[in-house]
Amino acid sequence: MVADKTGTLYIVATPIGNLGDLSPRAQEILHQVNLIAAEDTRHSAGLLRHFGITTAMISLHEYNEKQQVEALITRCKAGVSIALISDAGTPLISDPGYRMVRQGRQAGIPIVPIPGPCAAVTALSVAGLPSDRFVFEGFLPVKANARYARLHQLADENRTLIFYEAPRRLLESMQAMVEIFGPEREGVIARELTKFYEAVHTGGLATLLTWVEQSPESDRGELVLLIHGADKKQDFIKQEALKVLAPLLKILPLKQAVAVAVEITGFKRNDLYQLALRL
Repeated sequence: MVADKTGTLYIVATPIGNLGDLSPRAQEILHQVNLIAAEDTRHSAGLLRHFGITTAMISLHEYNEKQQVEALITRCKAGVSIALISDAGTPLISDPGYRMVRQGRQAGIPIVPIPGPCAAVTALSVAGLPSDRFVFEGFLPVKANARYARLHQLADENRTLIFYEAPRRLLESMQAMVEIFGPEREGVIARELTKFYEAVHTGGLATLLTWVEQSPESDRGELVLLIHGADKKQDFIKQEALKVLAPLLKILPLKQAVAVAVEITGFKRNDLYQLALRL
């Protein structure tokens, strides 16, 4: 597996929880490479120890990737084969490694994927939401204003939306989603996938928000949020409402324009208000 002249860069997916999900092929590669580039060597040490893997490790994370990549590419060109792993799941998916892969390709180094778990796809597979077309958004912005702005941009997206979120920000993100997507939009909160306390909560966003507010366990563990895409009815409402709101907003304050638009169209005030804000 390890090249004689030019080393190979392996992109190795690791378990997102259950250690049994590390494939035999991944184990073989991690045993055979010369070096493992890990997001957090302390975290990955437990995984490697569990499988009796003694390969040397070096850290490659978001804060040192720029500095480390050149040296690692040089080592690959000299015949050293490297396995890139993240703390959990498939590397590069909301994890470091992009620069390593890009520069490796530019340098002509063989790059081989060793597929396995990915939290986003795992959550989608059990969510019960449309899965033929979806959008992976990763983590929402930390600052509230930027978070609201991004969600507003996605309000009319008709593909299933997939987000990662930190437990400490779950409540704020759910509140923003209820406000922007509407309380009835269908959503899913997937927690601790493949782990002992795995749970998948489904329902309207208002229902999910209530669960987050009332459940002490909601602010613990790894989280994936999935949101049903905007439906055709909402698209129709938007187009019809635009015809009414756009001219009203030119001559009236926002709240007054919304009130008049509600009288004219009969559409829900909250839907028109959110559209007016985006306008």
